[in-house]
Amino acid sequence: MKSLDELAIIKESAQETLQIRYGKPGVLHKAHIMVCGGQGCISSKCAEVVDAIREALKKHNFSDHVKVVLTGCMGPCDMGPVAVVFPDAVFYRRLKPKDAEAIVLEHIIGGQPVTRLLYRVPGEKDPVPSMYDIELFKKQERIVLRNTLYIDPLSIEEYIGRDGYAALAKALTRMRPGEVVEEIKRSGLRGRGGAGFSTGMKWSFSAAAAGTPKYVVCNGDEGDPGAFMDRSVLEGDPHSVIEGMAICGRAIGAEQGYVYVRAEYPLAIERLEHAIRKAREFGLLGKDIFGTGFNFDIEIRIGAGAFVCGEETALLASVEGRRGEPRPRPPFPAIEGVFGKPTVINNVETWANIPAIIFKGADWFASIGTPKSKGTKVFALAGKITNTGIVEVPMGTTLREMVFDIGGGIPKKKEFKAVQTGGPSGGCIPARHLDTPIDYDSLGALGAIMGSGGMIVMDQDTCMVDIAKFFLEFCVDESCGKCSPCRIGTKRMHEILERISTGHGREGDIELLVELATTIKTTALCGLGQTAPNPVLSTIRYFRDEYEQHIRDHVCVAKVCDFANGDPDASE
Repeated sequence: MKSLDELAIIKESAQETLQIRYGKPGVLHKAHIMVCGGQGCISSKCAEVVDAIREALKKHNFSDHVKVVLTGCMGPCDMGPVAVVFPDAVFYRRLKPKDAEAIVLEHIIGGQPVTRLLYRVPGEKDPVPSMYDIELFKKQERIVLRNTLYIDPLSIEEYIGRDGYAALAKALTRMRPGEVVEEIKRSGLRGRGGAGFSTGMKWSFSAAAAGTPKYVVCNGDEGDPGAFMDRSVLEGDPHSVIEGMAICGRAIGAEQGYVYVRAEYPLAIERLEHAIRKAREFGLLGKDIFGTGFNFDIEIRIGAGAFVCGEETALLASVEGRRGEPRPRPPFPAIEGVFGKPTVINNVETWANIPAIIFKGADWFASIGTPKSKGTKVFALAGKITNTGIVEVPMGTTLREMVFDIGGGIPKKKEFKAVQTGGPSGGCIPARHLDTPIDYDSLGALGAIMGSGGMIVMDQDTCMVDIAKFFLEFCVDESCGKCSPCRIGTKRMHEILERISTGHGREGDIELLVELATTIKTTALCGLGQTAPNPVLSTIRYFRDEYEQHIRDHVCVAKVCDFANGDPDASE
């Protein structure tokens, strides 16, 4: 693509398709049926639902009047397969192929939503037809997920129709590289991969660093149990990541980018490959983009599934084809990254924020969230909660709003016990802190972390000793073994938890766990080791009485631990 006029023409032509999804009468169709094509709904056989709807439309001679689109993840994974029918934004859940006939006859032709397929608030009789009236969607503010419900992820035209690549055009034709960096700085965007470091500062270090070539890397190695935020973006809106990386390339003077994606995400890889191919065909990757002389291209690197490769130095080693192990810092990747050259590495969610910030401006982004945590955050809600799936909320939303308003509360009238944020290296937060705003500093003060966005809710039937053992076992298995505090220390901690949960805990075990955890946090080589003890420390901090009951009384109030079958020799 050599000019802004070409981009404008494509955007304008896409409006005929998109306007019905904004609630306006369609020019080309009477309705658009958007069926969620995220991995969760694919597992629930959404493709069969799509086929059945198309067959029903054909049977009733309505194929030319309705467009059926397989979109990215819509969010409410536990209700899948789900679909939204525009222009009225009618939300259907738990669809089966046999429902297709009713949707076509009653809704498309008859004009009345199929009541039995509509969403109902648990305990309420009346259905909620419109997606925009459902609390799960109403409480969200979508920046990263701005397109996943509204476009066909395989259509670059539809992405352009929603202002796609307009930010890249702005960065290339109306801004100097230093102005792009300053705009990201002023936005207050912090890295969404877990550490929360200023994205603009990181870019400024690479921009100022000596040495060429420079590189841009996307961390798509999302390994936290229960986390699938990045996968949803790559599957549903891959062009937002490509555009964000290209903007960074312009800002720091890089011409090559790498997207590192775990092999367990085949659909994300497939859609990303398609998006890169289309971006090249449209001249949005490659040589002389928009006729400005700017060159930038992207290659995909597929990871082999090691959790440690989510750590940036281990990931960069893997990109180079070496074993994925972390290295001491400094030098930081911004100065000495992939192939020893200045490299900006951000995760998928961070990259997807960039086009929106450049297009709408830093002030707009900074007006959302809290004073020190700007913008929104995408979370994967999981565990003992009514609505599981992907949500995006403004920073500062409280844990209570997240669990009870958006998440729909705890099923089966059970009591909320704790919420774990930050994945296996995060912390467990008890009920008395439910009114805590979700931001980097507030979660840190409670002994938890934001992490990449995993959020697991626990009810009264969860044993906190057992859950700490579960997360620590994950870290033991995934330790790369390079440093002894992580390799040996987490193993010793797991052995202590094992004997506590089997009725062989000893006086002094809690203190020993705290001592080991503190030592590991201060001496481990990388973030994986440094944060691995967090679940143990936070559960001891807030649920110490449960540890004491296990050790002194051989009682597990949640009735999870089986003391009768404990083998004391196994823990020695």
